[in-house]
Amino acid sequence: MMEKNVHRFDGLAQQYANYREPYAPEVLLPRLRDWCGLTPEWTIADIGAGTGMLGDVFLANDNRVIAVEPNSGMRTMCAELHAGDTRLEIVDGTSETTGLADHSVEMIVVGRALHWFDVPRAMAEFRRILKPDGWVAVVAFGRSHTGREENTAFEQLLRERAVDKVDMRVALAIYESVGDHIPRDFHHEEIRDTMAFGWDELLGMALSLSPAPRVGDERYPQFVEGLREYFARYAVDGAVTVDTRYWINAGRFNVA
Repeated sequence: MMEKNVHRFDGLAQQYANYREPYAPEVLLPRLRDWCGLTPEWTIADIGAGTGMLGDVFLANDNRVIAVEPNSGMRTMCAELHAGDTRLEIVDGTSETTGLADHSVEMIVVGRALHWFDVPRAMAEFRRILKPDGWVAVVAFGRSHTGREENTAFEQLLRERAVDKVDMRVALAIYESVGDHIPRDFHHEEIRDTMAFGWDELLGMALSLSPAPRVGDERYPQFVEGLREYFARYAVDGAVTVDTRYWINAGRFNVA
């Protein structure tokens, strides 16, 4: 993770753990077993691990997981959520400088963090720490940025009232080109679904996003006001329904 992005999630670990959409082992594990030959004996490096949501998928498979995360608050929350689980090791490192040993893991996994990486440098680091013929899996899951009107209107709200004016449409384009980096034995699948958010869940999810203003920021009241207007417009039976998408990719590097 590029140094300038390390602090984007300062103070958000609790919100992130409570309100971000979790990954489903029953969705991911069968595909990774089929595509990659994943077994419980593999060591998995979860890069940009956050609070450990993607790593939980592999703990459910009884893998040893190394969670590499540069944000101290996220590491602390990850440790609290996995207290006593000796299969999980938490490391202070970035995608470009993981601190892991050469050729030490069978698989690298990346969740909703790839767009914060210096991707060329990260891929060079991935080559270094992967065992020969190791796999890279990139999985994004959550609300779609396009689709039904509710999705489009939420993105418009973020663009108008967020603190950070990063164009996420541009940032997220990296997920479209994952196969260019790991082209050998490349697999890709998209799974579309929907998810309903009550007011508390919508507010929590929105405030867990790095562009959202923090409590105490002068722009916070206007952001929450806009979110209430959005909820009032789109809620049916007390919940707003949005389109979601799994974006599942796995492949290996070409032989150098």
